[in-house]
Amino acid sequence: MRDFGRSDDPRVQAQLDRLAALSLPQGRLGLETIRELMERLGNPHRKLPPVFHVAGTNGKGSTCAFLRAMLEAEGYKVHVTTSPHLVRYNERIRLAGELISDAMLADVLEEVLDAGEDLGPSFFEVTIAAAFLAFSRVPGDVCVVEVGMGGRFDATNVLEPEALAACGIAALGLDHERFLLAPEEGVPTEPMARIAFEKAGIAKKSVPLVTLSYRPESNREVTAAAARVGAPLAMRGDAWDSKLEAMLTYRDSAGTFTLSRPALAGAHQAENAGLALAMIQHQDRIAVGLMAMSRGLKNARWPARMQRLSAGPLAGTREVWLDGGHNPQAGAMIGAHFAGQRLHLIIGMIEGKDPTSLIGPLGQTLASITAVPVPGHEWHPASTFGPGAKPAPDVPSAMAMLPDDGLPVLVAGSLYLAGEVLRLNNELPD
Repeated sequence: MRDFGRSDDPRVQAQLDRLAALSLPQGRLGLETIRELMERLGNPHRKLPPVFHVAGTNGKGSTCAFLRAMLEAEGYKVHVTTSPHLVRYNERIRLAGELISDAMLADVLEEVLDAGEDLGPSFFEVTIAAAFLAFSRVPGDVCVVEVGMGGRFDATNVLEPEALAACGIAALGLDHERFLLAPEEGVPTEPMARIAFEKAGIAKKSVPLVTLSYRPESNREVTAAAARVGAPLAMRGDAWDSKLEAMLTYRDSAGTFTLSRPALAGAHQAENAGLALAMIQHQDRIAVGLMAMSRGLKNARWPARMQRLSAGPLAGTREVWLDGGHNPQAGAMIGAHFAGQRLHLIIGMIEGKDPTSLIGPLGQTLASITAVPVPGHEWHPASTFGPGAKPAPDVPSAMAMLPDDGLPVLVAGSLYLAGEVLRLNNELPD
């Protein structure tokens, strides 16, 4: 499976092979295992610099990218953990601005796997334990932590109020329904209310909870979660707002500011940039000036999220866009970005994901659809994308099949496919 990656370093590969044998035990959800693992490791999550903790269905990774860029523009050394990785497992752990070295990665993975051997931890629990262990050992000023799945039972939610500067929730949508909508007593039954309930599970006493504004049933659950634990709530529209025109305008109780246009493509990035700004503005543990925030917005990078590829072995000199989105919310954002523009789609989607989530929003903009395998996974064949879709054995073959008509190309449908595309174009995330 591509989830675990490959490494040229034999010590790292030995630990990745151990990781590949792990999976979430059926029926086990909760924080007991990660808490016990942390205890055995000396509770490194209690020895971290202030943490920005970000949940959400879509946009949480972009929000983390904006946070990191703004904090680094102020001169801070920033530790970051995000998921999934695109090409190398090292991408999941960034220490003081740099990807974790192979030597340290091998050490912390081995230490965590040895400590938890009898606990049966999941792949993600080991990853987060390794990240927090590394964070606790390398000098840094601030941490940015992306939730993996949900929030309430996510391994990152082992973080305690004392460690947190602010918690944030990006856009909500249906994803990972098997886990996040699993029947349980005492939780909301309406799907979007339940999703909001799960994401808002990261709220902590006295820690600002900064959010977008959602559908009424989701807003109710977010508001209730904040009230239950005593978290000050800063919801978009009430406590803050942002608007994208030529520049990004942000306002809250401190005033209205005009900042650089976000570097990340797509109108939806104004929401993610606004959320990152609001998270910084509504906490008091890390000071960030207006100039640094503006520079950070302009310099933020987040691979495979509406990324235009550079000229390279795969893209050549053609206009090629890459996005790993695969759910209806991501499809709507991609559709809005390319509205009224003809393009060729090369799509690889994991079996179990909804093929219409991208095909539907792109609709009449599509000049052609070419379906390719997703490396290391079961995937949807061309027939599931409509009668006009053609198959290709891989992305280079799909590119070669396209007419030289000057239309842009979008490669989309899976982050695992996106990682392969970046590798083929020599654009490894750094």
